[in-house]
Amino acid sequence: MQNDGNKVVPLKAGADHPGSSPVARLPVVLLQVRDRAAQQLKESLQTLFDNADDTLFEMADRAHNNAEQNIFFEAMRDLRLKRKSIERNFLDKFFEAFLRLGQYEVAEPPMPEPVSYDKLALVHNDDLERTVAVDAMVVKVMSRDGIALGQLTTRLNVLIPQPLTDETNPLGPTLLCDYFLQAGRSLGVEIKVKLIILKLFEKYALSNADQLYEEANQLLISAGVLPELKALPSRRSTDRIASVPPSSEALRADNAAILQATESLDKSVQDVFSALQELLVHVRGHLTPRPESVTDARPISSQDLLRLLSHLQQYVPKAEESDDFDLRAQLEQLISRVSARSGKFRVVGTMDEDVINLISMLFEFILDDRNLPSSLRALIGRLQIPMLKVAVIDKSFFSRGSHPARRLLNEIASAALGWGGRDDTQRDSLYARIDQIVQRLLHDFVDDPAIFTELLVDFLAFTSDERRRSELLEQRTRDAEQGRALAELARQRVQQALNDRLLGKTLPQVVVRLLQEAWSKVLLLTCLKHGDQSVEWTSGLQAMDDLIWSVESHDEPEARQRLLELVPGLLKSLRDGLSSAAFDPFATSEFFSQLEALHVQAFSHVTKAPGTTTVGDQVASDHGPTMMAVVEEIVLVGPGEQIQTEPSMQLPADDEGLMQVEKLR
Repeated sequence: MQNDGNKVVPLKAGADHPGSSPVARLPVVLLQVRDRAAQQLKESLQTLFDNADDTLFEMADRAHNNAEQNIFFEAMRDLRLKRKSIERNFLDKFFEAFLRLGQYEVAEPPMPEPVSYDKLALVHNDDLERTVAVDAMVVKVMSRDGIALGQLTTRLNVLIPQPLTDETNPLGPTLLCDYFLQAGRSLGVEIKVKLIILKLFEKYALSNADQLYEEANQLLISAGVLPELKALPSRRSTDRIASVPPSSEALRADNAAILQATESLDKSVQDVFSALQELLVHVRGHLTPRPESVTDARPISSQDLLRLLSHLQQYVPKAEESDDFDLRAQLEQLISRVSARSGKFRVVGTMDEDVINLISMLFEFILDDRNLPSSLRALIGRLQIPMLKVAVIDKSFFSRGSHPARRLLNEIASAALGWGGRDDTQRDSLYARIDQIVQRLLHDFVDDPAIFTELLVDFLAFTSDERRRSELLEQRTRDAEQGRALAELARQRVQQALNDRLLGKTLPQVVVRLLQEAWSKVLLLTCLKHGDQSVEWTSGLQAMDDLIWSVESHDEPEARQRLLELVPGLLKSLRDGLSSAAFDPFATSEFFSQLEALHVQAFSHVTKAPGTTTVGDQVASDHGPTMMAVVEEIVLVGPGEQIQTEPSMQLPADDEGLMQVEKLR
């Protein structure tokens, strides 16, 4: 092992055993906890990726279109290629977190900054959806295995130099999710696929968190670390913690042991709430005021208050009848009836009364906002009791801008503010979705705040879909307007080109008609597709110039040779152009037949000696093509427009029909 002559240092050695000194400072039992947890997490990730293909394939099979299907197929391919890298990066992050436990100045691992839902315009929607999904996963683990995690955190605090909380515990759901997100940053997939993969992580890794905590706690108990903490019964994967309630003595012992680990987190919440309480001194006593003659008034416990609120929740009036509903007055009447029935005067405790006052003021502020449509104001007003209940349960409602219930309320209010700018379909769907949330909370919310996370995720998905739909409609409208503007500019450009070449000239009628009705469309498409500075545009103009020249009379000797060289290429350009514009093939064939006759006549004219007249010339003159003199500007019309004026036709003075009319006079 000590080969000084070997100067080659394996580069991977540093990655496999980063910082040998911090590892040496970690207790052996902590290394055992780390290694056993790492093995279980590795197996969970392998199971996740083994099942990811099947899950994504099923999603692709249910896709609505090819584009959506391709998204899932690309995700399957990306996962296969990067699977090993993600597994390795995840375990690297996990080991790094344990290394930090042995350092005397523990730098907190990088955590996503809390999202301010009061300024959602500054938050990317994908980040928001991912954050909400992770929060929901963490809440589920904490509600299911929070006590076991708390015991583990308490025991770890005995072994390490710096205090640890459940959120900074390397085995806690918060950091496990963070490891997975960081390890999967290289995945180039859309947010919907990332959310699916996160759900797989929850299913195959976080659902087994109880095993992680149970084995870690058992290792620490065997090493003599706080064995007095009561061990929790094992949980089956389908069980919830509520189904096996621990005894009151065990709960009291565990709560006392865990208190130290959670003290710093609770203190920040309490500080915020205490500051709010100081501002509410002048409004206290308005709810169930205590008569001076009563000296034995008993405060209602928070649990009893929740039961009273749940009773009131069943009788919240419908939206159209909620204007006269006063929560504080209703609660006061209910408490008075409870006092009369029990024979003891009951009052709401100071802390709970402050919560009631804060929630009441919050809703008064929202419902006084005249920017909110009255129908939606009434709907939002029905959320007052559910929001009050969650605030009584969890005081962090006031201190955490990222609290799911607070986010949900902010999201609903934000969506309601933009209600007036939506079409009827969107307004109806938004009202129905908010009403669905209200009904769900009024009927299903008892004392489990996890319902707010679920509803928030659903509502964010709904508003995201609506936002994308609106953006798509707006983009289509902008594209249509821009297309019309570009078409108008192109039409004016073609119109100018036609007038520059035809105005004031007398040409065969068939040529004028072709240029105005058919070749103008060829030029219009060319201008829209390639622009008026392109080679294609120049070629289109050149074909028009050559056509006009080929049917005009020419006396110069070199005209014959030029006509011979010009006609084949001209005919090809005309055929290709008319074909690209999908011009009527029958009309095209008819035009080329007439054009051939014009070219034969023009060729005969330039081959005879100047100044001579033949019998053929006389016949051609008598039976020549109908001529048209363009004396007014050509005006091209767009789709759906009507022709207001047409170019005036003026027959030449030697026209046979005109001369016969003159003789009749």
